[in-house]
Amino acid sequence: MNSIKHTILFIVLFSTVQLSGSDQIPAPVQDHPILLKGGIVHTISGDILSNFDLLLVNGKILKIEKNIVPAPDMEVIRVGGKHIFPGFVAGISTIGLTEVSAVRASVDYAETGSLNPNVRANVAYNPDSELIPVARSNGVLTANVTPQSGLIPGQSSLMMLDGWTWENATINHPTALHINWPSMRIDTGKDAKREDAQIEERQKKLKHLDKLIVDARAYAKIHRNPNKQKSRKHDHDLRFESMIPFVLGEKPVFIRANDIRQIEAAVHWADRMELDAVIVGGKDAWRTVDLLKQKNVSVILESILSLPSRRFEDYDQPFKTPYMLYSAGVDFSIGGGGRYGAAFQRNLPYHAAMAAAFGLPVNEALKSITLTAARILGVGNRLGSIEIGKDATLFIADGDPLDIRTQILQCFIQGKKIDMSDRHKMLYEKYRKKYQQLDILK
Repeated sequence: MNSIKHTILFIVLFSTVQLSGSDQIPAPVQDHPILLKGGIVHTISGDILSNFDLLLVNGKILKIEKNIVPAPDMEVIRVGGKHIFPGFVAGISTIGLTEVSAVRASVDYAETGSLNPNVRANVAYNPDSELIPVARSNGVLTANVTPQSGLIPGQSSLMMLDGWTWENATINHPTALHINWPSMRIDTGKDAKREDAQIEERQKKLKHLDKLIVDARAYAKIHRNPNKQKSRKHDHDLRFESMIPFVLGEKPVFIRANDIRQIEAAVHWADRMELDAVIVGGKDAWRTVDLLKQKNVSVILESILSLPSRRFEDYDQPFKTPYMLYSAGVDFSIGGGGRYGAAFQRNLPYHAAMAAAFGLPVNEALKSITLTAARILGVGNRLGSIEIGKDATLFIADGDPLDIRTQILQCFIQGKKIDMSDRHKMLYEKYRKKYQQLDILK
């Protein structure tokens, strides 16, 4: 009986925590012009503009000029020589889909079954996550939220990190169909299956993939035929319907592959199936740059702050991989945070910073988490740089945002002035008071 009472108490307490959500209030739609005066504008797509003004109107960047004369209806923010950057774009993330990884009830990036091409990430997105304001406070303003489980986990969605509901937080859906490429290694561990059984299991998965793509393409040929007769209800298949944009090349397919054998097999498979492929993860991408360049395949590097894959590799291999891809002319972006690292999405700029410390030019490091990431996600015309006509999704900082000492002073998402408070700042102030009371801090 006592154990039952304890279980009920735990459920009640946990539910209270889950329902509390974050305290930050989503910003209203921009309803008046905002003028940022006298900033150092890092356009990313071009030059750095010193002492320039930015005019934000209806969520867009309307003007980038010197000495814009304020109108009576404008809100004027004097930047005073501070730096203005486009918002960082997390190319691969589970933010909003998971809160506490050890608590199953707060994890929503996995679906039952192995083949779920119709699963949409955005409908599971939790805009009240406590992790979102923390990531925003480090300049991460948009994230490509991604399902994770199974052979085909589903479709990712690009979300702005501010909004009341998943509907008004969605920027672009779908960004991609995701495939987790089967392991190409043979497990020789004590409890591993026989080698031939492992190979057979892998081949079975690959045949499933082949059949699904072929069937979806045939389905698309029938259902996109303007001369076809009206189909009966049972003629429709939700999985095939969801795959049409991807099998016809209208949207990319993101293939998670880290080992060199996975990457090579995935690239050749996508080429054979005539799919627009992007490699996600890509730890061994440096070992196959010629193939990636030849097939024009982009890479989203998941984590730079990680260990080498093998004992014989250089200790700094993950740090210098971006430079090696850049030198070979391979298109890439940096996702940051790791596969299940929603709590660490705030560290995205430091992944880029480490790449810059190991050879990647600083502007290219910034591009890898802004313009290049936006372009790979299909929104390069809206996000990733400060240009006239693009979304006013940007932030003001007191220094280089790749430097851990820099403070992000104010963020704007589509011209909306964002609440800059978060749980980390609240805890900082709380414990600062503690040590002031103990006369350790002034």
